[in-house]
Amino acid sequence: MNATIEKLLQSMTEAERNNAHPAVQPRDASTLILVDRSVSPPKVLLGQRHHSHKFMPGKFVFPGGRVEAIDKQMAARAHLDPQCERHLLNGVSRPSQARARAMVMAAIRETFEETGLLLGIPKENAPAAATDEAWAEMAQTGVRPDLSDIHFIARAITPPGRPRRFDTRFFTADASAITHRIEGVVGPDTELVALVWLPIPDAKQLDMPAITKVALDELEARVKAGLTHDLPVPYYRMLRRRFTRAML
Repeated sequence: MNATIEKLLQSMTEAERNNAHPAVQPRDASTLILVDRSVSPPKVLLGQRHHSHKFMPGKFVFPGGRVEAIDKQMAARAHLDPQCERHLLNGVSRPSQARARAMVMAAIRETFEETGLLLGIPKENAPAAATDEAWAEMAQTGVRPDLSDIHFIARAITPPGRPRRFDTRFFTADASAITHRIEGVVGPDTELVALVWLPIPDAKQLDMPAITKVALDELEARVKAGLTHDLPVPYYRMLRRRFTRAML
């Protein structure tokens, strides 16, 4: 195991020993790391959360959020790499193709909502307008979300005892996949008050959750390994009061 990741796991184990909310069940969530590999070292996109948020105020994070029911509906005709899909369904209760694809679609939707950046293919058969505001706005762009080049790089479950728990899937995509941009989405009164593109080593110096730094380590290793879909995916969770790392 990477020494940096091992050190972070140890620190997370100590920090997460809190049983104030033992009954909270984790919800599916997705996050997307956009990486620009046209430069060396590669740069990643992070956003700074508003300081007034009760949850991780002021922290730097990747765009992301909870998987919603509408994501499964909009993912019905989406194509996902078979190896990525297999990793997503490994160790999941009630696995289904629709659930796997909804996780990726949620990452695309949340990135669009929080940054104004949309990944996909300009096509006349873009997703039909939905009642959900974000998906309706995405449909109006004429861009069809494309899942084929999105990579699944890590899964992590918030330890027990937290008031909010997420079963988060970390995805990555190359910045070249950005095909549409809406200006003015990020500002002083929005969820993310600023966006930054930084080399991975510099990004690790920002104030961010420990698992975000772990994800950056995983991304860095995968980029060096060629960022292919066949690479194993690490799974982080708390077992017997220790944060563990297994492979999916």
